[in-house]
Amino acid sequence: MPEQQVQFQRFKDLHTKKGAFVVPNPWDAGSARLLQSLGFDALATTSAGYAFSKGKRDSFAALGRDEILENAIEIVAATDLPVSADLEDGFGKAPDICAQTIRMASRTGLIGGSIEDATGDPDAPIYDLSLATERIQAATEAAKDLPFLLTARAENYLSGRPDLTDTIKRLQAFSEAGADVLYAPGLPDIEAIRTVCAEVDKPVNVVMGLTGPLYTVSELSEAGVCRISVGGSFARAALGALKRAAEEVKAHGSFDYSIDAMPGSEISSLMAQEKCSGRE
Repeated sequence: MPEQQVQFQRFKDLHTKKGAFVVPNPWDAGSARLLQSLGFDALATTSAGYAFSKGKRDSFAALGRDEILENAIEIVAATDLPVSADLEDGFGKAPDICAQTIRMASRTGLIGGSIEDATGDPDAPIYDLSLATERIQAATEAAKDLPFLLTARAENYLSGRPDLTDTIKRLQAFSEAGADVLYAPGLPDIEAIRTVCAEVDKPVNVVMGLTGPLYTVSELSEAGVCRISVGGSFARAALGALKRAAEEVKAHGSFDYSIDAMPGSEISSLMAQEKCSGRE
């Protein structure tokens, strides 16, 4: 089987195993190599982590499709794990644009990705359910002949609309439209998570480290969760460590942060050793 098909099947099979699995979110090739070395079974890109690495805000206005897919290409090339992608709103309102995004994503080597129903417009932050469902249906049609697992995201809780009933209604509509995995980031507590899992008929992804209370893998598994991502929280943890180190140097003139830093030799052992083109 072609390698991408093998990766797709590996990723798909993870969603049928008992208990939840964690798919962490690298923001570049180096963080992808590090996460692979720790024994994770799959990876997913993060638009937030990528944006931070480029000095940008995580917003529809700041991030374009081409750069997001270029980042995905680098991550896919850096690892032999299955890689899914944060494809934001599909990079356009129209359903055919969402479909085009799925086809383009598949050509990068990605074996999955998510489309959300957020608009990026603060005055009307969520797409009408009818259009949101049409967008997922178009993405599903594009993915059906590809080795590609589609995740549909209902963004109410990240967009100032904490409506669990509507969120479930949206996820159910996305499931009927053909989505493989359902995802409602920002759910307020374990009971809301449990309710969502009970009311839908597809695997559910939740995010930890983003907002709200934190639960363990075992607690989320017991609630019915299939997949756990971390969004941009690993990238924020890395930036937090950088800030603490820099503050120590600036405020105290000391360098104790280096005691806990990852050794350079260990980092080097994880990174690519290919010879740079143009060097003799």
